[in-house]
Amino acid sequence: MKPLKEKVSITLDVDVIAKIKAIAEEDDRSFSQYVNLVLRKYLDSYPPAQ
Repeated sequence: MKPLKEKVSITLDVDVIAKIKAIAEEDDRSFSQYVNLVLRKYLDSYPPAQ
């Protein structure tokens, strides 16, 4: 069975990390869960309607 998740390494700006951590904490999610949520919402709306 194929794993549902895969580890990756990315470099983010310090201010982006701080904002994501704060919002994730407010939403009672881990940093990783919140990054997945944000990326999924973005990808679901891509490409933008013309």
